[in-house]
Amino acid sequence: MLGEHMFVSRLALLGVVLLALLLAALGAARPSSGAAPETRYLVQPGDTLWGIAEEVYGGDVRKGVWRIEELNGISAGELQPGMVLVLPG
Repeated sequence: MLGEHMFVSRLALLGVVLLALLLAALGAARPSSGAAPETRYLVQPGDTLWGIAEEVYGGDVRKGVWRIEELNGISAGELQPGMVLVLPG
C-alpha cells in the first residue's frame, strides 16, 4: 500500500513539474509578427503601387497596395518619381 502511495505521489509531482515547465515555456514565448523590418523604396518613373506591391509581397497584391498606402499616407494617384516609400516588412 505504501509503495502505491509513493508511486502516485511521484506521478503527481512529475505532472506538476511538467505543467510548470510548459507554463514557463509558454510565458517565455513571444508572439511574432512574422514580418521583416521596414525598408525604403525610391519610386522610379513608371512605377505603380500595384507593381511595387507585386514585386515585394507575395499573395494578395491588393493587401500589399493597401499596406503601402496606409503606412505612407498616400493613395495610388499620388505616387511620383523620386518619392521615398516606406515598405512594410
